[in-house]
Amino acid sequence: MFSKILIANRGEIAVRIIRACKEMGISTVAVFSEADREALHVSLADESYCIGPAPVGESYLNMAAIISAAICSGAQAIHPGYGLLSENARFAALCEECNITFIGPKSETIAKTGDKDEARKTMRAAGVPVIPGCDAVADVEEAKAQAEKIGFPLLIKARAGGGGRGIRLVKEASELEAAYQNASREALSAFGDGGVYMEKYLYPAKHIEMQILCDNFGNVVCLGERECSIQRKNQKLIEECPSSAIDQKTREKMIEVATKAAKAVNYRNAGTVEFLFDRDGNFYFMEMNTRLQVEHTVTEMVTGYDLVKWQIRIAAGQKLEFSQKDVHLNGHAIECRINAENPELNFRPSCGRVTLLHVPGGPWVRFDTALYQDYFVPPYYDSMIGKLIVFAKTREEAIRKIQAALCELVIEGVDHNSELHMELLNDPEFKSGDYYTDFMAKRSR
Repeated sequence: MFSKILIANRGEIAVRIIRACKEMGISTVAVFSEADREALHVSLADESYCIGPAPVGESYLNMAAIISAAICSGAQAIHPGYGLLSENARFAALCEECNITFIGPKSETIAKTGDKDEARKTMRAAGVPVIPGCDAVADVEEAKAQAEKIGFPLLIKARAGGGGRGIRLVKEASELEAAYQNASREALSAFGDGGVYMEKYLYPAKHIEMQILCDNFGNVVCLGERECSIQRKNQKLIEECPSSAIDQKTREKMIEVATKAAKAVNYRNAGTVEFLFDRDGNFYFMEMNTRLQVEHTVTEMVTGYDLVKWQIRIAAGQKLEFSQKDVHLNGHAIECRINAENPELNFRPSCGRVTLLHVPGGPWVRFDTALYQDYFVPPYYDSMIGKLIVFAKTREEAIRKIQAALCELVIEGVDHNSELHMELLNDPEFKSGDYYTDFMAKRSR
C-alpha cells in the first residue's frame, strides 16, 4: 500500500479522497491555487503546495507543477479526482514516466476511450450495441452527407472531452451547418480538438450508467446502475441508484455488456459505462468515463463498497476481494448536486462568503462538501459546492428523506439551487420514475 498520495484536485472531491486516505492510514498531499489558500482540503491534508494563480490553466491543469509537488513531497501516487486532469492521457503518461502511480487506468486506455469516435468503433467490434450514427466527419459537407443517412433529429458530439461540451442537437437539415461549426468550435476551445461525430438522437430516453471496478488480475465487477436522466445542458442534477426503470433481467444484461466493454479496452481501476435506454428496453453504449464519477456516492450507499478506497487498493496492486455474485443493491439512494447559481436568473453563477452554514443530519444522510462557515466561494471554478445524498429502504422513503434534508440545508451568503431541487423532487414525473433526459427542457418551455 502507498504511504503517501497527492490529490490533484480541489473542492469536495479532494476532501472526499483525503478522508478515505486518513481511514487507510495514508499520508496526504494537497495542491492549491492562490485563490484556494484557505480551502478545506488544504487544511485537512498532511502537507500542501501552492501550484499557481487562480486560473485552472495556471494551477490545477499545470502538469509540471503538480508532478513537481509529488516528487518534492515524496508522494508515490496521484489521485486525480474527477474533472481537471482525471481523463488526461498525457498527464497519466507523465506520472508513469516519473514512476508515480496514477490512480486510474493506464494512459493508453484513457486515450483510447477518451476519443469517443474511436471508443464507438472499439465497442462495435466487441459486440457492444452502439447508437446508430457515423464516425468522425472531416468537414461540414461530409456532415451533411452523413446526416441524410442517419436522419433527423441527430446529435453532433465532440470526440474528445466530456461534461456536455461540444454537443448540439440538430432537428432539421437547415440547422446542421451552424450546429456543426458551433460544436466543433466549442470542442476545440474546451479540449483542443475540434473533431466531431454524429449519432441518431434517441428520445425519449434515459441516461443509465453502470459502475465497474477492474483489478490488475482480469477481474471485473459491476456495482449496478445509476439513473442520471435529470440534466440541464447535459450536466446532471439528480442521480439515483438503482433506476426504477431497470428490472433484474435487464440489469443482468447491462452488467454483461458493461463487463464486455471493460474487457474490450483492457480496463483497470474504477470506471463507468454510460448507456441510453429507450422505452422499449433497448440500450446503447454512449461513452466510457475513465474516472470516478461525481455521483459515485449513490452506488456506495446502496452497495456498501467505498469506491475511493477500492481505487487506491487496485492502483496499489491489490486484487478485488469480491466477485459479481457478492454485489447486491439494497435499498435506494438519491443525490442532489448543490450548485452556487441562481436558477431564477438563468442559472447565473454565484460567489461570495458563506455567512451561515447548517448541514443536514440524521440516519443515512450525507453531505459531501468543502464548505465551512466564513469560507469564500471563489468565482474561478465549477459551481458545484456540495452533494446531498440520502439512503432509505424504498425509493418513496428516499424521496421524502432528501426533501427533509433539503429543508434543513442552510447556506447563506451565496445563491444556490436547493429550492429548484425541491421543485424537481415534487414533480409527478419524477415521483413516478417515468422521466427522461428531456425532463428539464420540458420544464423550461
